Amino acid sequence: MAWFTQAVQQLAAGQQATVRPTGNSMTPKVMSKATVTLRPNSDPAGLKAGDIVLVKIKGTVYLHLISATDKQRVQISNNKGRVNGWVPRTSVFGVATKIINP
Repeated sequence: MAWFTQAVQQLAAGQQATVRPTGNSMTPKVMSKATVTLRPNSDPAGLKAGDIVLVKIKGTVYLHLISATDKQRVQISNNKGRVNGWVPRTSVFGVATKIINP
């Protein structure tokens, strides 16, 4: 099971979720194997640049940053400057509320 599978299900059910992602694309904000607590995306209009979100884009689930917004969409990027693309605000599964780096 992927690191995000259970979290996506919990968030879709309106529950808080915790993930421990691996990789270095979000350092130093989120280190590999950090413990990240997420709340469901219950207010898509409230998403803003700088939010760290769990989102599916182009078939892949990422824990990445919102780097830009417009009325209906958010732009997803890593913390190294790579832009993944734009998704509808409603495509965001959850928003990070707490990050505990190892």
